[in-house]
Amino acid sequence: MEKMQTQLFLLEDNGIFPNSKLPVVVYRNAFSFTEDLSDIFKETFKQNNWYNFWESGIFTYHHYHSNTHELMGVCRGSTILQFGGEDGTKVRIQAGDIVVIPAGVAHKNLMDENAVTCIGAYPKGYDYDMNYGKLNERPQADKNISEVPLPDYDPLFGKDAGLVKLWEQSKNDE
Repeated sequence: MEKMQTQLFLLEDNGIFPNSKLPVVVYRNAFSFTEDLSDIFKETFKQNNWYNFWESGIFTYHHYHSNTHELMGVCRGSTILQFGGEDGTKVRIQAGDIVVIPAGVAHKNLMDENAVTCIGAYPKGYDYDMNYGKLNERPQADKNISEVPLPDYDPLFGKDAGLVKLWEQSKNDE
């Protein structure tokens, strides 16, 4: 199995999508994709206080959540995600990867919706809203994003580790 790597992607407000001062975090090769990742992801995420699970592909249109952060564990397949809107960053993800998307960051699957199957989850099981970059979404979406708390737990490493530390540092750098 390849060694796990952490990648960070910072995406600024582009006038259409608010994006975030917190980076998207990608844990590459978090788990071996020879395992049944669906149950492993659910168990790991729930232990670390991320739940309200869904299991599906990833939408092929730009969208974001203004009221919570989102987590995706890739169970099967591979695809290319675009973060930040039309001119945003493109990132290939594959089975075994974990992607954590801060509230406000636009994301879109550039391939077929079902090119991957993911387990999605939210800190403390929050319900999520859907936003699409329409004019009438802001400034309410901006207000919502500013009120989203940092998670208490990293979905993989637990309390006071991983993205918790990374995002606390990003918040302090503002």
